[in-house]
Amino acid sequence: MRPPLDRYELTVCASLQDALSALASDPSARPFAGGTDLMVLMEAGHLPAGRYVDLSRVRELRGIDTGGDAVTLGAMTTYTEVLRSNVLRREFPLLGMAAAETGGVATQNRGTIGGNIANASPAADTPPVLLAYDASLDLVSSSGTRRVAYTEFHRGYKQMDLRPGELIARVRRAVDRAAATPVRAAAGLTERELDVLRLLADGLRQEQIARALFITSKTVATHIQHILGKLGLHSRAEAVAFAHRHNLFRSI
Repeated sequence: MRPPLDRYELTVCASLQDALSALASDPSARPFAGGTDLMVLMEAGHLPAGRYVDLSRVRELRGIDTGGDAVTLGAMTTYTEVLRSNVLRREFPLLGMAAAETGGVATQNRGTIGGNIANASPAADTPPVLLAYDASLDLVSSSGTRRVAYTEFHRGYKQMDLRPGELIARVRRAVDRAAATPVRAAAGLTERELDVLRLLADGLRQEQIARALFITSKTVATHIQHILGKLGLHSRAEAVAFAHRHNLFRSI
């Protein structure tokens, strides 16, 4: 049975500072991201009463950045934004595959990466991808910021390395562009051909590569033929071995 709404208080914050101050002033307050999981709990009568801090207007928790040696995305980035991002399609392709498998369109429009992580469900779609990419999380509170490797973040069922008053600010994936650029330039590979080569090295099948890059399976096959020709190789196995020799698989 759905509980009376007067048992809940929602504080809408316009900035990250406002949100952190609200959480610091009330240790019992809980962050409210997209709300897709919390609304299910409320409908079932299992959502704890109390104060919630709405993060939907906090611009500092949004945005996709590719500066330096990493690609980062704000915790309030929605699944739909992941699916529409050409940057993430190139730099974080498996994340797009996970986003496409998450619920329906309504859930993808509201659900966020940070909320999915903080909900800590074993059935979540994004955690396996973050583990595969050796991702890390930037955590922020009124006391400052810190970075935690995603492999160390979850400590058990619904248990996380998340301190009171702390928010997931950004998801970060290191990218070794320096290792790939000389190989691509020497062989004359296009950016898309390099993407295909990396995903081959990561063990994906042709159909999976097509889904990850949002292209057809036939286009993937064409790219593979071009890769083999430019590298003077004769099989996909040789292409995978080449990628591993040049550490290209580490950027997958």
